[in-house]
Amino acid sequence: MAVAPNAQVFLFLSQILGGKIVDAEDCLLGKISDLVVSNADLYPPITGIFYTPATGKTAHRLPWAKVVEFGEQVLVSPLDLQDQPQGTLQEGELLLKESLLDKQIVDTHGAKILRVNDLHLLKMNRSLFLVHVDVGFRGLMRRIGLEKAADKFFQWFFDYHLADHFIPWRFVQPLSSPDLLRLKVAQNRLSLLHPADLADIIEELDIHKRSEVFQSLDVETAAEALEETDPKIQVRLIENLNPAKASDIIEEMSPSEAADLLGDLPKEKAEGILKEMEKEAAEDVKGLLVHHEEKAGGLMTTAFPILPPHATAREALELLRQDAENLDVIYYLYVTDADEHLLGVVSLRDLLMAAPQTHLSDMMDPRVVSVKLEEKKEEIADLFGKYGFKAIPVVDEDQRIQGVITFKSLLEVIAPELGK
Repeated sequence: MAVAPNAQVFLFLSQILGGKIVDAEDCLLGKISDLVVSNADLYPPITGIFYTPATGKTAHRLPWAKVVEFGEQVLVSPLDLQDQPQGTLQEGELLLKESLLDKQIVDTHGAKILRVNDLHLLKMNRSLFLVHVDVGFRGLMRRIGLEKAADKFFQWFFDYHLADHFIPWRFVQPLSSPDLLRLKVAQNRLSLLHPADLADIIEELDIHKRSEVFQSLDVETAAEALEETDPKIQVRLIENLNPAKASDIIEEMSPSEAADLLGDLPKEKAEGILKEMEKEAAEDVKGLLVHHEEKAGGLMTTAFPILPPHATAREALELLRQDAENLDVIYYLYVTDADEHLLGVVSLRDLLMAAPQTHLSDMMDPRVVSVKLEEKKEEIADLFGKYGFKAIPVVDEDQRIQGVITFKSLLEVIAPELGK
């Protein structure tokens, strides 16, 4: 039975595939093998039909504009040769069956990898839109023709209604798209995930898909995710990149995280990346690489705020506003003299409560708890436990500040399952 032109009807891809395409004379032109969707919109429209001609095996593409009626069979207006290019896709287009059905996708709302069992489409007027991905067991039963039987069995045996499990397309990131590596930042929904969730997803994928997904991310997102990823996987991901691309990502990482990663890479690969990095960033990382990774020098970051004692609260807050994006520590500000001898520490809370013109020398706490470069992780952990600090400064033998250890960095060493 044909669907009325103005009706709004939900359809499943599994019900559409294999459908007949006929012309006005009711002559069979072929059968639907796939649908083409433009992936640029929130609810992407179907832009074409791939079908296998009745007289051949090579798939042809039918423009959606040629569809007159879409129901139990597809009625199309007369075709000519230019209407039937062989298997061509334009940039940003997907083949639903080929790219999605039975493939892995990321549910960016639930932050997990799922398998696509069917696709839910909405027919509205003469247009067809992709609206949901079906990842439920019921969708799988529909695919193999057992949906009604499964419904009856679950109702009878378990007194349970077997429900659909749909994910709105706006929360779906395909992982088998041929255009995955060419997605614009705004179209790559993986960038919406929390870095820790994205790292978990990357770790779940097989080695080839893992690399493909990682390389599809913008530099900032890739750096954030890499910091949360298991060190062994970090190495594999970076080894698959050329030095220029790798250096762009590593420059966005915390200096301490970058040093840990480069220290795990083969020497030749690490040196190649350091040569591509900006000079200042490379020098910071090289300075950290000389220290053992489980001692204070290897745990510290060099991205922290320092100011002289005569600076005011207003100047300190302005520094934090300007540099916050590049700092690993913002909850403490360290006060030093011209030779970077550590004089005191000011908490962010104290800065916010102080009058704007108050000098740091008048509000700093000179009783700074610090550690030396060669301090072991066990002693550092004791200090964090005793004082409840969020960060502890590292000083040399002359009391010059060299870096700051955050609690997170310590946790990644003493309890890696919690730190990452």
